[in-house]
Amino acid sequence: MAEESLIERENGGLVAMDSSESRWVFQNDDDDSDVDDDDNDDLPARMSLVDSEEDENAETKLIRTGPRIDSFDVEALEIPGAHRNEYEDFTMGRKIILAFQTLGVVYGDVGTSPLYTFSVMFNKSPIKDKEDILGALSLVLYVLILIPLIKYVLVVLWANDDGEGGTFALYSLICRHAKVSLLPNQLPSDTRISSFRLKVPSAELERSLKIKEHLESSITLKKLLLMLVLAGTSMVIADGVVTPAMSVMSAVGGLKVGIDAVEQDEVMMISVACLIILFSVQKFGTSKVGLVIGPALFIWFCSLGGIGIYNLVKYGYTVLNAFNPVHIYYYFERNSTQAWLSLGGCILCATGSEAMFADLCYFSVRSIQLTFVFLVLPCLMLGYLGQAAYLMENPSNYDQVFFSSVPSGVFWPVFFIANIAALIASRTMTTATFSCIKQSTALGCFPRLKIVHTSRKFMGQIYIPVINWFLLVFCLVFVCTFASNNEIGNAYGIAELGVMMMTTILVTIVMLLIWQINIIIVLSFLVFFLGLELTIFSSVLWSVGDGSWIILVFAVVLFFIMYVWNYGSKLKYETEVKKKLSTELMRQLGCNLGTVRAPGIGLLYNELVKGVPAIFGHFLTTLPAIHSMIIFVCIKYVPVPVVPQGERFLFRRVCGKSYHIFRCIARYGYKDVRKENHQTFEQLLIESLEKFIRREAQERQLESDGDEDTESDDEINSSRLLIAPNGSVYSLGVPLLADFTCPEKPIFEASTSAEVVPFLPGETLDPEQSLERELSFIRKAKESGVVYLLGHGDIRARKDSWFIKKLIINYFYAFLRKNCRRGIANLSVPHSNLMQVGMTYMV
Repeated sequence: MAEESLIERENGGLVAMDSSESRWVFQNDDDDSDVDDDDNDDLPARMSLVDSEEDENAETKLIRTGPRIDSFDVEALEIPGAHRNEYEDFTMGRKIILAFQTLGVVYGDVGTSPLYTFSVMFNKSPIKDKEDILGALSLVLYVLILIPLIKYVLVVLWANDDGEGGTFALYSLICRHAKVSLLPNQLPSDTRISSFRLKVPSAELERSLKIKEHLESSITLKKLLLMLVLAGTSMVIADGVVTPAMSVMSAVGGLKVGIDAVEQDEVMMISVACLIILFSVQKFGTSKVGLVIGPALFIWFCSLGGIGIYNLVKYGYTVLNAFNPVHIYYYFERNSTQAWLSLGGCILCATGSEAMFADLCYFSVRSIQLTFVFLVLPCLMLGYLGQAAYLMENPSNYDQVFFSSVPSGVFWPVFFIANIAALIASRTMTTATFSCIKQSTALGCFPRLKIVHTSRKFMGQIYIPVINWFLLVFCLVFVCTFASNNEIGNAYGIAELGVMMMTTILVTIVMLLIWQINIIIVLSFLVFFLGLELTIFSSVLWSVGDGSWIILVFAVVLFFIMYVWNYGSKLKYETEVKKKLSTELMRQLGCNLGTVRAPGIGLLYNELVKGVPAIFGHFLTTLPAIHSMIIFVCIKYVPVPVVPQGERFLFRRVCGKSYHIFRCIARYGYKDVRKENHQTFEQLLIESLEKFIRREAQERQLESDGDEDTESDDEINSSRLLIAPNGSVYSLGVPLLADFTCPEKPIFEASTSAEVVPFLPGETLDPEQSLERELSFIRKAKESGVVYLLGHGDIRARKDSWFIKKLIINYFYAFLRKNCRRGIANLSVPHSNLMQVGMTYMV
């Protein structure tokens, strides 16, 4: 319900007014012109092309040539399938540089896990004899093989969305193959943006179609899927808080081995200073920082492998027996409950696995796979083998086993490179957090924030200032709150396992719905990995009382923020759809209303993909003039990473030709960069509009096959009356928006017998003359200037709503919306070219 409106001229004053339950009220009760047209997309083929989006309700007739083409789909027909991978044509030198950047960005987290894995494990399950060391080592080796290698590198990385990884990339992939998004703004043309292949009929295809049908028909399944995605994303962000705290404190803790006088308080203060420096350099971008720190991490992995080999040679090769998994059985047989608790520390060897997938947008799948298999995994295994060999002779030094096992001659160089690697590991999850938040923002699940693109070549490399400082504050809180690495390690395990389980479930859906592989393989993947992760998760939850519950509270708060934003956005959009104006009513408004067409183009921004937004009614009743050309612009994010520039804009007419009103949908992928200024945006939009008009003229000429094309549809004879908000009654016989030069008419007083002035159609032109006349009109309107008419819809809960709904909508969602970034900020429009219109809906 429209409760109030506000029109604000950025360089002028304010005009406020109230509006009633319905902005427009008909005197006759049998009018049904507001029938929703959203379900009319599937009209039979071989129908005549219609002028406007609402004319689809009109009577249709068979034609002699060609199928009916929706004007929103005209440009979509030219989309050439899958996009080229931006890493395909690199030279060998460029690939080597890319490999160093991969090390610096992707593998910092998993590369620093040897600093703390055994320390946390043996704090939970103390060493009783050498067999315990073999059992713990066997656990670590097989967790490394099963989760990072088999699950992520060999399976999950292939579930990317055109090179984009992360929880929301999986959700986007599912949304593109099934209509499971809760925001009802999908169009048929959206599905043509991504690559599409015909499937051969099979049992797997039939199963996939059934799953798709269940997902699309069940609102409960849609909500459950969204909640899984939001839970996974909140865990990723929580991981971005814990990773820097754990990695930096573990690395700085080596000082206690090198200098006996150093206490934990000094370690904490140095860690705080390192974290502040780390987050301060985050703004310099992934490419620049990744290229600098890539070689440093390469040296770290080489050092890790070299120290492992040194310890194997010095203390013996007995630990190689840990590759026999029977030692895991013996380990649990002897330690039972304590061995189960040590699983929470064991999973820390796989930290950073999710970062490999979430950071995929920065690099190619193949580069990540090859780097992991041939460098990262061998060095990690050698590092753990060497630490276990050292513990065989020095079991009491498990608390700082890595630094204790380093040869004394190279301790300080290794300490220095370990701290560099820890800082790099912190950046790994921070960049993954940026990627996830950008994806969730584009898909309507996170408030809009300022996003800085740090690379001109790779558009996936971003920096989000607000999130960067947000993560820093909470990292410092974690470092100062937790007394030891063991408590942080337990919180670390909770965050990692939470996102791992969500990824397992989503990849299973991708296997069934999109990959359509054998059900036995799918069930084996789900049961094995989800069972393993649930078992380890039960271990970390058992120790949640030691303070690691804070990370769960943090994740729940993030989940709540994302869910409230998605719920409010969905409710707002659905309300705007219900309150949209009838095009039939709009085109029948008489000149006696007092509004005239002024030269220029008005870009009315709104969120509707169909229909006339209710905010447009405020213009018609409040302003003395509107622009000679009106374009309803909808900025829409579609569930694909990138929309090519040539397919950015889709157009459709609203009303007949003489009204000069168009619908434009500007489509963006969640990986797209919106850096164009307002002049560039206007130029691209007008060029696309001219192309649309030319194509429309060609198709009309083919379909009509020489039939007379008149504008008789614009002739309206109606005796219905319109009751305006001020109580005056106007005739609907004269089309207000039909001509650019509408003759001035006196305002009619309230009356039920107003004189009707008939509309006289203009001269009939041949198709070529009509096309040139319209294109000339557009150019002249562009020369007169472009004004951005911003429609800001707001929602408030009705007085009879539940208390929880009032709390969420009136306070939480209102607070988020007030403090989020406006969409127009990306275009840098001068204030003199802006006009804002606000409406408040009661929901």
